[in-house]
Amino acid sequence: MEFISRCISYQNQLMAEITTSSSEKKPGVHRLKKLSTRVDLTPMVDLGFLLITFFVFTTRMGEPTAMELKMPAKGDSSQIGNDVALTILPIDGNKIFYYHGELTQALKENLYGITNYSLGNGIGDIIRQKQDALDRNGKGRAEMMLLIKPTDASTFGNTIDLLDEVLINAIPRHAIIDISEDEKKLLATKNIRL
Repeated sequence: MEFISRCISYQNQLMAEITTSSSEKKPGVHRLKKLSTRVDLTPMVDLGFLLITFFVFTTRMGEPTAMELKMPAKGDSSQIGNDVALTILPIDGNKIFYYHGELTQALKENLYGITNYSLGNGIGDIIRQKQDALDRNGKGRAEMMLLIKPTDASTFGNTIDLLDEVLINAIPRHAIIDISEDEKKLLATKNIRL
């Protein structure tokens, strides 16, 4: 309690200091006491610097940042082995349609599915299962090629979530490409809304 009272008295001394000076008593006319005020502006300066720091920090945090996006070079397309390719299509309702290898073969052999973005049993688990399968086959997870094909029903956030999965699972080979008309027709036969 004594510490608190000392802090309060010290604070009061800092905030404003009023000193009184009186002249010596002389016989005759009594003069009024002269009061001189001295205001300590240290707390005001501290508050000013805190406000400046706050506004500089908040405007710096509010600046938009860009993410580097590497797109494949224009030219002839290269063939990817069916056993190393995993294609992901973000579809309507925050769902993801995925298939292994080439689409027509995947539909025949039941190598496709629909999942979501959740942490458990989501697209991250599908990617890790593919990586583990490549490790067991002797090809190695570095050979995996992830193809992301955003659809009209997907959002920009869906694509960013998929790119986050690329970073989380350390996939060195990935590409964002357009979905073909043939793929749209094949998926329409399976009642998958794009």
